[in-house]
This record gives sequence, structure tokens and C-alpha cells, in this order.
Amino acid sequence: METTVTLTLQRWGNSLAVRIPSSIARSVGFKVGQPVEVSAQDSAVRVAAVGEPQLTLKQKLARFDPERHGGEIMATHRAGNEAL
Repeated sequence: METTVTLTLQRWGNSLAVRIPSSIARSVGFKVGQPVEVSAQDSAVRVAAVGEPQLTLKQKLARFDPERHGGEIMATHRAGNEAL
């Protein structure tokens, strides 16, 4: 099923931009932070997902589970130049 909307180009710095409406983003499975490939042919522009979204540090820390990942590792003895 093809969904079509009419949007207006906006200036974003030295570039032009359009916002992808949430209904269209949902229909193709786009997520915030997801890498996309933009290509042009004749007068058409194609935006395609090329990978999974990149998580922010805050999102990574929220997913951290010390039980699963082993928690913090601390050296219990001096090593290398620390040994005097």
C-alpha cells in the first residue's frame, strides 16, 4: 500500500529538509536514531533504512543489567608499574 502526503521543503542550515510524518514513519518501520540512505534519481528522492537505530548513552545505561553483564570489574592486586 502506498501512502502519499504533500510536504513543504524547509531550510535547515545550508540544506533543505522535510519532516517525515509519524504515520509514514510507522508504516515503514522508521525509528528515531536509525541510519538511513538517501538517494536521488531524476526528480525522485528515496529514503531507505540501512540499519538499526543507534542508542544514546542514556538509552544504553537504561538497558544495562549488572546481573547479565557481570557488573563492575575491579583489580584486586597491583599490576605493571603500580607494583613497587
